[in-house]
Amino acid sequence: MNHKRVHRVYREAGLRLQRKRRKHCVRAGQPLLQRTAANQEWALDFAHDAVECGRAIRVLSVVDAYTRECPALEVDTSFASRRVTRVLEGLIVERGIPGAIRCDNGPEFSSRHFLAWCVAWGIELIHIQPGRPTQNARVESFHGRLREECLRVSWFQNLFDAKRKIAAWRKEYNEERPHSSLGYLTPQEFAARETRSWGKDAGQKTASLENAKERVSHFPTAPATAILTTKHQGSIV
Repeated sequence: MNHKRVHRVYREAGLRLQRKRRKHCVRAGQPLLQRTAANQEWALDFAHDAVECGRAIRVLSVVDAYTRECPALEVDTSFASRRVTRVLEGLIVERGIPGAIRCDNGPEFSSRHFLAWCVAWGIELIHIQPGRPTQNARVESFHGRLREECLRVSWFQNLFDAKRKIAAWRKEYNEERPHSSLGYLTPQEFAARETRSWGKDAGQKTASLENAKERVSHFPTAPATAILTTKHQGSIV
C-alpha cells in the first residue's frame, strides 16, 4: 500500500500519535581553570577498543589536571557508576580527596549514585556541555597519546592481556615519558618536585612564624594585675 494513502487514511481517522522528543540535559559551560597543585581537579573519561574475539572493552581514565599524572587506567567490558566510585575510592586512599571532578554527561557520571557519592565526599562535580569535548581537553589530549602509543599498536588477545599491556603503558607514561607542558619532565618527576617545593615553602613559613613570636616576646609587657591596681588607685584619688 502506498504510504500516501496510509497517511491520508490516518489523517481522516483523526489519529494523532505524537513522538516523544528526547530530553537533552542543559549544562552551563565552565572553562578550564589553571590549577596550581595536585588533587585540585581530576579529569575522567572513557576510551574504547576491542579484543581479538571482537568484544568491546572500555578504559576508564583518571588524569590529574596539574601534574598530568594518570593514577588509574581501569579496563573492563562494562562500567557501572558503582564500579567507577570504587576505583575513585581506591585513589582517594592513596592520593587524598580531589577538590573537583570534571567529566562528561555519560550515564556513569550522571547517575544518582555518582551524584550522591560526590556530595558525600564533598567533591565538586563539573559536567561539561554535551558535544563539547574540548571543555575536558586535558583528558582528551591524554586519550590521544593513549590511542597512538598503546591502543592502535597493540593486539589484545583477551581482557587480561589488555589489562596487562595498558597497565605497562600507564607506568611508562607516568615514570619514563617526558611531557612538554611540564618542562619535559615525566609526570612523576614533576609531582615529586612540586611536593619538595611545597615542603620547603611550608618549612619557611613555620620558621618565619617562630621568628615573629620570638621578636614579639622581646618587648616587656606589664602584668595584668599591675594594670588593674593602677586603675583602682586612680579611681580612689
